[in-house]
Amino acid sequence: MNDQPTRVVDAHVHIWDPARTDWYPYLSHPQAPDSADASRMFRRFDVDTYQAEAAGWNVEKFINVAAATGRHSIEETIELDGAARARGGPDAIIGGIPPTDTVAEALELLDRQMTASRFRGVRPMGRYEGPLPDAGVLDALQERNLLFELMSHPDQLQVAAEQLAGFDDLVVVVEHTGWPRSSSDGERALWRVGIDALSGLGDNVVCKLSGLAMPLEALSVDAFAPWLEYAIEAFGVDRCMFASNFPVDSMYGTFDELYAVFSAITAGLDTESRVKLFAGNAESIYRC
Repeated sequence: MNDQPTRVVDAHVHIWDPARTDWYPYLSHPQAPDSADASRMFRRFDVDTYQAEAAGWNVEKFINVAAATGRHSIEETIELDGAARARGGPDAIIGGIPPTDTVAEALELLDRQMTASRFRGVRPMGRYEGPLPDAGVLDALQERNLLFELMSHPDQLQVAAEQLAGFDDLVVVVEHTGWPRSSSDGERALWRVGIDALSGLGDNVVCKLSGLAMPLEALSVDAFAPWLEYAIEAFGVDRCMFASNFPVDSMYGTFDELYAVFSAITAGLDTESRVKLFAGNAESIYRC
């Protein structure tokens, strides 16, 4: 592949073991659309497996993102960090912040994870009333130089943007390209409004180009291009980064096939821009 990027830093991976039913209960009941191969997601996915599947793309580093439910996500951070050196990764970790009764309780969970040297920030692990945790939690993340990963569908993106206004020193990563639920015209219109609102907040808000295979029920240039091209145009190449979302997106194809799609869609960009999208931006954002 002549258009293959020179190196990759994968900004979204889930290292997990379905046998740990307390941490990953949802992996015990494989469910997926008929268009997907559910066995590819609902499987043990360790560092060796990831590295074998990504071997053709010069993946220099990868970021693990919390997948254990609720407060188990805190222990997941600690365990992965402790084993990372021996296992060969992850190089950075996004932990979890489950709903708590008080802000003080949430801060204890943050500070527990800060004992892990590779801990860089959190994503919500549980149901909040809205798209964001309490403003006090966001303040604490900002003060601790930790980032927040936004997990919201298109109908909540504009609300999230309104609530994030003023948190100018908080790095916010919009997960999964704004997390559309389908390829319908209505969803896409809603998504565009949300992407525009979030991108307009400033340089501290960035977009993780990932997670499209499941809502689009495909892994192809034709399916991905309208979404990826719009997001890159809205945020700019300095504020976007590619990620595999493996093993979740592996339900629709191999790592080779996914990154070939990313590579083909960006083939017309200059070398510097592609280095940023495939490696440099993730390296900077996750400090790894």
